[in-house]
Amino acid sequence: MPEKSTWETFFDAHAPIYDENVFTKNTAQEIDFLLEELALPPGCSILDVGCGTGRHSVELAKRGYAVTGLDLSSEMLAKAAEAAKAAGVHVEWVRANATQFSFPGRFDAAICLCEGAFGLLGSGDDAIDQPLTILCNVSRSLKPGAKVVFTVLNGAAALRKYQNKDVAEGRFDPLTMVESSAYAPQEGLPAVPLRERAFVPTELSLLFRLAGMPVLNIWGGTAGNWGRRAVDLDEIEIMVVARKTSEPWTPAGA
Repeated sequence: MPEKSTWETFFDAHAPIYDENVFTKNTAQEIDFLLEELALPPGCSILDVGCGTGRHSVELAKRGYAVTGLDLSSEMLAKAAEAAKAAGVHVEWVRANATQFSFPGRFDAAICLCEGAFGLLGSGDDAIDQPLTILCNVSRSLKPGAKVVFTVLNGAAALRKYQNKDVAEGRFDPLTMVESSAYAPQEGLPAVPLRERAFVPTELSLLFRLAGMPVLNIWGGTAGNWGRRAVDLDEIEIMVVARKTSEPWTPAGA
């Protein structure tokens, strides 16, 4: 079997306690916001990229949507399947790397929330290629005109947080906006080295445009404080709302 990536290792071990995180406590309100923004009737199909333990997928299914939840971690998906069974709903669960999946033209909308895959870099991932590949995969999976909602790490907050010392010691790279750290997925377990990518709005607009999904709005997107409002420089996350208008850009010779 292939060796696990750092993020797969982390989330497999973190799965039993993931839903204890404070940012997981506003699921119903978040789904209210998403459904108002997506404006889709029940029965429509929604792709949840980086679905984790399935809190958004299950809530969407409870409200009558046909949901596919995709995640790298088998243990996170096992928790998600338990949650769906307990709620009495059906969700299609797919274990896949977000840079490698394909569902051509299948979905009416897609979500990727709380840094679900987008910007969670493996040890060898390029800081531009990885997020763009995920966006292109999402775009190819959507029907024409479908909307997407992403929440991603706020680059402005990263720039305000880190100092030159952090750059010199390898905790933050201002050229790639990558934060490097090591976290234990549970108390008593060894720390896992992780790389996370933050973004600024201008590059998000470019990346989404290259994927055939021009940005409609960029708002403050920190969990528990979603709203149609300006981004706060110090908040954790940015929300991106975009719509598929064309097929993704393909490099010459690809």
